[in-house]
Amino acid sequence: MHANPFKSALARREAQIGLWLSLANPYTAELCATAGFDWLLIDGEHAPNDVRSLLAQLQAVAPYRSHPIVRAVVGDTALIKQLLDIGAQTLLVPMVDTAEQARQIVAATRYPPEGVRGDGSAIARASRWGLLPDYVERANGEVCLLVQAETKRALENLDDICAIDGVDGVFVGPADLAASLGHRNNAGHPEVQAAIDDALRRIVASGKAAGILTSDVDAARRYIEMGCTFVAVGLDARLLAQATRTLRAQFPGAAGIAPVAGDKGAVY
Repeated sequence: MHANPFKSALARREAQIGLWLSLANPYTAELCATAGFDWLLIDGEHAPNDVRSLLAQLQAVAPYRSHPIVRAVVGDTALIKQLLDIGAQTLLVPMVDTAEQARQIVAATRYPPEGVRGDGSAIARASRWGLLPDYVERANGEVCLLVQAETKRALENLDDICAIDGVDGVFVGPADLAASLGHRNNAGHPEVQAAIDDALRRIVASGKAAGILTSDVDAARRYIEMGCTFVAVGLDARLLAQATRTLRAQFPGAAGIAPVAGDKGAVY
């Protein structure tokens, strides 16, 4: 069993800077891995990924220092089993609103008696197809589980979610939180920003790792100063869109497409 460096870094409260991968492509995933981010989020929720494409991206980034995190489309026990078996050590699970949900997801990531994960390690990439004979004994301790708090209900239950053993970190999702608070597509609204700051402070105070995504550099630095330990500072699709549109706009005859404006707050 390979030790999970990302989980260890969070336990030491060392800030980990990440990049969001939403292009659903192993070639671009490997390209981004050459940049040297501490972690790369392979998005299975909003990007057009399935288990096979997630596997291909895990394989593409494996030779590099960036730790891959897989975001599941939902906290389903059977899906979590598949993601762990293909070699994901760190999972991000969206839309976790209650402590009971968090508890069930923890159980899905652990072998019995601590959980309900089924043992198919002999035929799984996670154990290198049996090459790691102690995989099952060590797996529970090396899995890193991050859950997303991104609704008004989740914030109401945030302290209870943070108290669940086996939850290593809580990620605040600004876009869905903004919609839940009645400010759809306006994560920069003062009410949303106040809710985000309050949530991050509560997560940090609980002893769990706090995380967020923002493409605003100043905001990212502020979140790190607040104690956030996993902060994503950009998205591959957005970086490509900005660069290509900016380049085209430098030449006469551009069709009036303006570069995407820089964000002034968290965006995801």
